[in-house]
Amino acid sequence: MRAKFSLASLIFLLALVFAGTAQAVKPDEVLPDPALEARARALSEGLRCMVCQNQSIDESDADLARDLRVLVRQRLVAGDTDQQVMDYIVSRYGEFVLLKPRFSLRNALLWGTPVLLLLAGGIFIVMSARSRRPAPDSALSAEEQAALDKMLRRD
Repeated sequence: MRAKFSLASLIFLLALVFAGTAQAVKPDEVLPDPALEARARALSEGLRCMVCQNQSIDESDADLARDLRVLVRQRLVAGDTDQQVMDYIVSRYGEFVLLKPRFSLRNALLWGTPVLLLLAGGIFIVMSARSRRPAPDSALSAEEQAALDKMLRRD
């Protein structure tokens, strides 16, 4: 029974590994020009499905993903470059539609702020530890030692 279970688990894992990504592109969406279709597929793989959010529009069966796939193909047929198509989609749906966001100052601040806060916290801890160190004991001068001896003898 145990061997049967482990064999079934192995088959399931192999099926997952070799399954590949499912393509949701319908036959009526495919462009007749193979070069344009290849560009459309490449662009679709970089666009996020706004419904599924963790799938590209190329993999999603959502209606909005289909609309975006059709829009990408329409823009390509109209003669837009890949960059113009991406800029058009981003202008309509925002940068969230990109699976790999573009590098910008805003994104750098978003990703860099936690690192800067950790560095500032580390510097603060080091500086606090240095300021809390006890001052090294200094030897008393001859006058101070005499005054101390005098005080101790009085009591």
